[in-house]
Amino acid sequence: MSEPASESAGTAVNSGLRRSRFSFNQITAKLWGLEEMVAGCVAAGVDQVALWREPVAEYGLARSAALVRDAGLTVTTLCRSGFFQLPDWFDDNRRAIDEAAALGTKVLVLVSGGLPDGSRDLAGARRHVADAIGRLAPYAAAAGVTLAIEPLHPMYAADRCVISTWDQAMAIAEQHPAGQVGVTVDTYHLWWDDTVLEKIARAGERIAIYQLADWITPLPAGVLTGRGLPGDGCVDMRAFHDAVDKAGYAGPIEVEVMNAGLWERPGREVLDVTLTAYDSVF
Repeated sequence: MSEPASESAGTAVNSGLRRSRFSFNQITAKLWGLEEMVAGCVAAGVDQVALWREPVAEYGLARSAALVRDAGLTVTTLCRSGFFQLPDWFDDNRRAIDEAAALGTKVLVLVSGGLPDGSRDLAGARRHVADAIGRLAPYAAAAGVTLAIEPLHPMYAADRCVISTWDQAMAIAEQHPAGQVGVTVDTYHLWWDDTVLEKIARAGERIAIYQLADWITPLPAGVLTGRGLPGDGCVDMRAFHDAVDKAGYAGPIEVEVMNAGLWERPGREVLDVTLTAYDSVF
């Protein structure tokens, strides 16, 4: 009789620890105003959030920083910067680093951007991303911000992200100290790679942030906004959890779901179903 009770207690403790690592990514409730989102998270007992640059800029950087700080919330990441194919990439990324530091987050997510207009030079674009991160890394380090390279699913390589695989992201990150440049583990973008789990398990402190979203089928017309909540699709979340645990990652776990249908629902409702989905995969 005692053994099942002990196992149940251990499961409950583990579940509590997992919930304490939960971070609500702002994009999951895209139309929820920042003030309302902060109030909703506080009411729900959520003390970590991931913010996006556009709504922060709309509300005001200083006001946003004060709002989350006064509410007792921790900003786990700022999303996103990168887009190194654009002419103003250098200045914009330095601004993003400054914004991350002002918000008190230690992690800035980088989406590398696609091919320059009219270009088919994929290898050249990837070399440029590596060079660009090399130029930015010292500035980020001075600000106390880690650049978290996010490999996106290969279907985004042309227009959004020429860094498509874990290996490509790690090859760039490993040119720098781990505290300066790391890699984002996003289940939505990496689930298809049959070699990635064992590589994640060996990544150690290179894992800068861990994000959850599910791959649902059939693919919606708007693929970019057709992700599922954890547990709604075909991603083996448990396998990813095991891999990041083996790597020693004990940081925040963000739920970042871009879904047009989800965005139509009230923000607090979105937060509630997100928490339910998060709990269900542990």
